[in-house]
Amino acid sequence: MSNSVQNLFVGDIQGCLLELQQLLSHLNFEPTRDYLWVCGDLISRGPDSLATLRYLKSLGEHAKVVLGNHDLHLFCVAAGLKKGSRRDRQEALLAATDLPELIHWLRQQPLLRECSQHNVVMTHAGLPPQWDLAIARSRAAEAAAILRGDDYLDFCQQMYGDKPDSDDPHAPLYERATFTVNAFTRMRYLRPDGSLEFEDKTSPQMAEPTSSDNIPWFTYPNHQTLPQHRLVFGHWAALLGQTNHANALGLDMGCCWGGHLCIWHAEHNAKYLIPAGGGTVEQQQL
Repeated sequence: MSNSVQNLFVGDIQGCLLELQQLLSHLNFEPTRDYLWVCGDLISRGPDSLATLRYLKSLGEHAKVVLGNHDLHLFCVAAGLKKGSRRDRQEALLAATDLPELIHWLRQQPLLRECSQHNVVMTHAGLPPQWDLAIARSRAAEAAAILRGDDYLDFCQQMYGDKPDSDDPHAPLYERATFTVNAFTRMRYLRPDGSLEFEDKTSPQMAEPTSSDNIPWFTYPNHQTLPQHRLVFGHWAALLGQTNHANALGLDMGCCWGGHLCIWHAEHNAKYLIPAGGGTVEQQQL
């Protein structure tokens, strides 16, 4: 077995720990050598959110996590600012004695990570086409600093909603950071003017005629970060990993909905898929 370092990028786990562990075992993941890059939405909908968080936290610096919208929502639910949903299956997580420690660990995670070895930029939902990488880094760092701060719940309370849907770099801090969070954790389609469109969650192949003017963020003209970098993201399960763009790599394949959990092995440039509930691993060479 090779002793070379593996960089494994996984789509939305959402509490599907069994499938994750089977994939990692198949790939001979060594947690003191290899790196697991996680595209956000670690929790919710799947059966083992608590165990998933504990496992990823135990990996230390070998887990490279970015935050997703479900992870951010946990902050408010745990603080009693929002009501949890039964379909999120978080009862064990919310009752755990180590929940404050797990939330503190989550709050230290960024909204954007880079793997320079493979020229990869990873976020949960994507990157706005108007931003080059320098702007994306700056805006991600600004929002992450708020989430790590003592007053993070003040921001979390007002980050909900579909506005602002357009970027104003001169807006007040919380308004600016809300757009950043929306772009990094909720974006799918853009309107022709570049603003965020939140209603349509279908794949581009199944889009309704009334939404035909909406543009997937990764095919928006003159994207400032594509194709210079490979953008790895999750969030959009309806894509089933199909973007038809060589440098936009979608990894959410809806495991918690009965689909598959997907890992992209950067060194092999291949996807490895396992069905919900576990089973035979399928390899797809890119």
